[in-house]
Amino acid sequence: MARRVQTTGSAADFLPSRHSLTALRAAAANCRGCHLWKRGTQTVFGEGPADARVMMIGEQPGHEEDLAGRPFIGPAGRLLDRALAAAGVARDDVYVTNAVKHFKWEPRGKRRIHAKPNQMEIAACMPWLQAELDLVKPDVVVCLGATAAQALLGPRFRVTKQRGQWLSAPRALPMLATVHPSSILRAPDEEARQREFDALVADLSVVRAALR
Repeated sequence: MARRVQTTGSAADFLPSRHSLTALRAAAANCRGCHLWKRGTQTVFGEGPADARVMMIGEQPGHEEDLAGRPFIGPAGRLLDRALAAAGVARDDVYVTNAVKHFKWEPRGKRRIHAKPNQMEIAACMPWLQAELDLVKPDVVVCLGATAAQALLGPRFRVTKQRGQWLSAPRALPMLATVHPSSILRAPDEEARQREFDALVADLSVVRAALR
């Protein structure tokens, strides 16, 4: 596969001819499908078993994930691990990834603050997510937050109205949407965080029941 140095408008230009998660991860490291590669430290590809029964899709890597090159290892990822354990979903059954594979951020003093990816950036990165879905073939897809859900179901989807409900994702995969763990961390107080955490566990318990 020829390496590109300019933005092309789609990750499709960087997909390897032979598809495996290892090949995809290596190819994604050189992706220039949109301009976000210029600001991110590195591509953060999905991670988990190739035969995972559950695929969880977030919006994009955060600050810690961008530096480490691994998804869901920061505060939101640690909260997700707690919620999975509380719901009885085995972490070894889960493949985690993001709709956008580079960290989009804005400077605020010395800090890098998350910036929401736009539709062009999400669409440019979609070939990676589609390839992951094709290879892993999960029994269940869980979208964490609006960006992930809208990437698969369109911009009109609202997590607030349809969270915890079974829907049909592309390729007829059963899909459930819930909040992103980072939204729980932003709750105003401990009582609100516990309430939102319990609601996330309830949504993940629906997933656990479907895996029996």
